[in-house]
Amino acid sequence: MHRYRSHTCGALRAEHVEQEVRLSGWVHRVRDHGGLLFIDLRDHYGITQIVADPDSPAFSIAESVRSEWCIRIDGSVRARTPETVNPQLETGEIEIFAQEIEVLSDAPELPLPVFNEPDYPEDVRLKYRFLDLRRETLHDTIVTRSAVVRRLRDLMHDQNFTEFQTPILTASSPEGARDFLVPSRIHPGKFYALPQAPQQFKQLIMMAGFDRYFQIAPCFRDEDPRADRLPGEFYQLDVELSFVTQDDVFSAMEPVMRGIFEAFADGKPVTQEFPRIPYKEAMRKYGSDKPDLRNPIIMEEVTEHFAGSGFKIFANMIASDPKIEVWAIPARTGGSRAFCDRMNSWAQGEGQPGLGYIFFRGAGEAIEGAGPVAKNIGEERTDAIRNQLGLGDGDAIFFVAGNPKKFADFAGAARQRVGIDLNLVDEDRFELAWIVDFPMFEWNEDEKRVDFSHNPFSMPQGGLEALETEDPLTIDAYQYDVVCNGFEIGSGAIRNHRPEIMKKAFDIAGYGEDVLEEKFGGMLRALQFGAPPHGGMAAGLDRIVMLVCGKKNLREVTMFPMNQQAEDLLMGAPSEVTPVQLRDLSIRIIPPAK
Repeated sequence: MHRYRSHTCGALRAEHVEQEVRLSGWVHRVRDHGGLLFIDLRDHYGITQIVADPDSPAFSIAESVRSEWCIRIDGSVRARTPETVNPQLETGEIEIFAQEIEVLSDAPELPLPVFNEPDYPEDVRLKYRFLDLRRETLHDTIVTRSAVVRRLRDLMHDQNFTEFQTPILTASSPEGARDFLVPSRIHPGKFYALPQAPQQFKQLIMMAGFDRYFQIAPCFRDEDPRADRLPGEFYQLDVELSFVTQDDVFSAMEPVMRGIFEAFADGKPVTQEFPRIPYKEAMRKYGSDKPDLRNPIIMEEVTEHFAGSGFKIFANMIASDPKIEVWAIPARTGGSRAFCDRMNSWAQGEGQPGLGYIFFRGAGEAIEGAGPVAKNIGEERTDAIRNQLGLGDGDAIFFVAGNPKKFADFAGAARQRVGIDLNLVDEDRFELAWIVDFPMFEWNEDEKRVDFSHNPFSMPQGGLEALETEDPLTIDAYQYDVVCNGFEIGSGAIRNHRPEIMKKAFDIAGYGEDVLEEKFGGMLRALQFGAPPHGGMAAGLDRIVMLVCGKKNLREVTMFPMNQQAEDLLMGAPSEVTPVQLRDLSIRIIPPAK
């Protein structure tokens, strides 16, 4: 028999009764039933119940073991009596009568309980992550993550993609987030950068004559903590294709995105045909470029109904500035003063002066609007707004006014708050969509200049002619995101494969040819030697796993995450290094000014 086990703790069934077996694992819990000891023994595969009575030679050791000791059990498989069968366990029809127990390693009192998974402070969970990972819920989630990666690879191979690996040590780029820099010992004063994404390399792969590339790629960004991104590093499904249009990318990737959710949806509906929503439409209807389409609320503009009205706050704003708009957020079933007041208080908590509202009462033609807004604009305007939005008795409307560029995010948050609080959002489905036609450029208010809106290597719609003849802030790009349930899970573009277009685009964003040559010389040279039209995308693995596992926090789907201060509490990173190490790298530490 094997030194440690003949079976795993999840393998034994009724057909193994009377067999002599050997199991190894961790003591999940110990129960004393009047002199009869029960040990739940756990390993990666499951839990098996072990029984030791006072007549067993293993009884004395069984009395001494404690939670999370690692032990080996020799014993015989017995059938449980009908009343003791545990249908919650795959091994619930049997138990092992212990004949010998060997303690492989003991454990002191635990800083973090494993059994029953009580809530515990996150800093303790991260410091003792190896114990946290023994907990069934997190353990199963990490196993699901592995299964997601495997399924993604299968789906990509089904679409005729080939997996390649790109460098980790590369050159720093001026665009995007801050790089993580790695000093070179061999080249004093020079630095490598960890890749924010394999963007340039995957394009160069297309220029090298390969056709369909993918990679489960590690990416590194020295960003401040964000709720929707792990600090430091993350993984993405990185994709690029040659001789493709935007439609070709969508056709190749929709089966992959749909397939991964279907594989782990546990019967929940998954969008079959992804709608394509232009960026401006998404912001207008949902107040977000990553809308949660499970929420049925669609916002509408109602500016004309407030222009010249008795609601002077909005009317004066509209009269003073042609950019001012009023958006309405319909709230079916939200027509009570109590709910409207709660939403108004929520808006004030978000730093807004408030949230205007109207709620409706009555039936048929006798429906009346109530609230200060209705009183000030009058019955005719109130009815016109209600009819435009198709509302009736028991419904409400909330209003946001100002320059949409400044209030769209807040309006989107209010839309989502209304949908959740009124139980309008169907939580048991995966709604996916493409967001298309992103702006090529945006205005950088801090630096008072035009800057790239998304990926600087994207193809502008209209090509070189558009860059030379149109206002840059009106040019859209062949850029797109794929979104699911309110999260951006992927982003991509058709790339700029013509050097003259690349030079002009970077010139508009303030990068001269000298900068272009210095920072992107390899890309520029490749574009000059017969670059194919190409495009691709990258999908966030961590976010996909978070969604399919129903988690709210990316750290719950990552094996060894950092905390929100970008610290690895388990390994003690970042850490100081020795003077010798610094001297080898020709580096001197200059403390920050106090």
